[in-house]
Amino acid sequence: MNSFAFEDVSAYGVLKKSFTNTNIDKAVEEINNIGYSVIHSGLKDVEINTIANQFDLLHTQYIHTYGHHYLKNIDEQNTIRLPLAFDRCFLEIAANQVILNILERLIVGQFILNQQNGIINPAGEKYNQSAWHRDLPYQHFVSSRPIAVSALFCVDDFTIENGATYVLPASHKHELFPSDTYILKNAIQTTAPAGSFIIIDCMVFHRGGNNQTKKNRRAINHVYTIPLIKQQIDIPATMSEENMSAHLRKLLGYKHKVSKTIDEFLKSRKIFSSFHASEALTDSVDLSQNKT
Repeated sequence: MNSFAFEDVSAYGVLKKSFTNTNIDKAVEEINNIGYSVIHSGLKDVEINTIANQFDLLHTQYIHTYGHHYLKNIDEQNTIRLPLAFDRCFLEIAANQVILNILERLIVGQFILNQQNGIINPAGEKYNQSAWHRDLPYQHFVSSRPIAVSALFCVDDFTIENGATYVLPASHKHELFPSDTYILKNAIQTTAPAGSFIIIDCMVFHRGGNNQTKKNRRAINHVYTIPLIKQQIDIPATMSEENMSAHLRKLLGYKHKVSKTIDEFLKSRKIFSSFHASEALTDSVDLSQNKT
């Protein structure tokens, strides 16, 4: 990709133009235009190292709980499903403010955490994420705004050698999976330092690369969606909401649980209506205070 100094970007016949002042502005513009971006989480090195250690401990516990033979038979030996259910440090990654700020700019209305998965790209082996896919699999449509966004947290550095993620830029703007010739010509491998998020519109085709090193490459993927899309695992049923902030309950989907009965649905409508009436009142007060 060519690099130009700001003063080199001249144009004519332009009536409208985008401007970026912050890293979040830049990430939002890139995701809208080419479908992906890389941004640092803001975590310190000591925090990233703690996450890496907790990842390894949890993976050992996970294998012990479910059994390596069983997991390998179902091709799940390199995945940790919903790590935040086991350790709060993974919940804090899912609620990272950098990511939430970007999501608020990308997804219209409310969004929830649809899934969180620890992913290992094993050294010297192929794994199930090395095939091209969308994070909304089996879908072939184009939407004017994202309805689902992935945020892949890099526990380790993502390098060419250890299989950094490949993306097909702007493939979220096209329904069909491109030809082999197009893919080989246009795929881009996205490197990133540990502690970064690789953020991808879920309709962008992407895949993990081959890890040619002698060390596993670790990551934690998050998929955030509009509430209409059901969660991969029912997070509210998995975790207690005791001592959980209203902000986290909203992010984890507690306000959008599937009603099991008609009575439960009607009760949820009453709570939902009260909640939005309160929000509308707050907005009304804010607007009145901003009048000039």
